[in-house]
Amino acid sequence: MPAIWGIVNVTPDSFSDGGRHASPEAAVAHGRRLVAWGADVLDVGGESTRPGAREVGAGEEIDRVVPVIRGLQEAGVRVPVSVDTRKGEVAEAALAAGAVLVNDVSAGTYDPGIGTLAAAARHGAGVVLMHMQGRPETMQDRPAYGGDVVAEVRSYLAERVRAAKAAGVAVDRILVDPGIGFGKTLEHNLELLRRLEELVGDGVPVLLGASRKSFLGRVTGRDVEDRLAGSLACVARAVEAGVRAVRVHDVRATCDVLRVLGRIRPKRH
Repeated sequence: MPAIWGIVNVTPDSFSDGGRHASPEAAVAHGRRLVAWGADVLDVGGESTRPGAREVGAGEEIDRVVPVIRGLQEAGVRVPVSVDTRKGEVAEAALAAGAVLVNDVSAGTYDPGIGTLAAAARHGAGVVLMHMQGRPETMQDRPAYGGDVVAEVRSYLAERVRAAKAAGVAVDRILVDPGIGFGKTLEHNLELLRRLEELVGDGVPVLLGASRKSFLGRVTGRDVEDRLAGSLACVARAVEAGVRAVRVHDVRATCDVLRVLGRIRPKRH
């Protein structure tokens, strides 16, 4: 069964729960709840990367995430903590504060100076390399691919895995994420989900983040707060494909789905 990455947004403008956990105290309390419900990893982010979101300066982002990472440790939370950032300076500060993973939506391309990959290598941390076409500010304006979206995503992720290895990140500490909703149309997202096995088959562990995303609203007609069923359908698809981790808002329901699937899936001989 895939590991469950629980989302802790320390932002006022996240698409799903903007502002609800914006204070360090609220974010730490939320993180503790997610662990109690079954989260295997907590992914702490201080900059919204929803379509059209404004960029946050590195200093402000550090001020948001570092107190939460420290607060989780002080509260006795023992699951690994990831920092969701594309900035090397933020990754460096978060890893120094106790995070052990960097979840970079730009796959190390946004900040080639300090660099998230270099920061991860220095700290012996893991990385998630995500595919995104463009930047959050404009990525959904007119996303387009030459032909086969799955082939293009696979090629890009393979190149970024090589870059991470060259930067010194240990090969067994690298995951890839196809970037559902990041510079993709509804049909692009659905095709990536249909063909997840091809990404898994490339041999690098895959993390899937589809929780509550707008394409689910397009399919179901539901607003963001009513997309649990669609999100869980994506979790079931991830299990079927052999995905290594799922990044979700609804940890308790996801844990229930994985428990049931673990008991009813046919045994492989």
